[in-house]
Amino acid sequence: MNTERDLGAELLEAVRAIKRGEGRRYEVATPGDVKAIRDRLGLGQSAFAALVGVSVRTLQDWERGRRMPRGPALALLRVVARHPEVFAR
Repeated sequence: MNTERDLGAELLEAVRAIKRGEGRRYEVATPGDVKAIRDRLGLGQSAFAALVGVSVRTLQDWERGRRMPRGPALALLRVVARHPEVFAR
């Protein structure tokens, strides 16, 4: 039994499969309207910013479209958007 893998060949084949349209496709939803998410929870900016773990200024920048949420904040916003009842407790 040969347990050695040729990772280079596997990666190259994966890239070729993607180019042929055979690769897996993942669609990651991004919360488009942070203010709408906050409004659904019925929270003010200060409370929502504390919930997400960002400054009020950062939240205001997101709501005004000057910045986009990234990293863990973006992941948390996705959860809040899909399951606001969890955060209403």
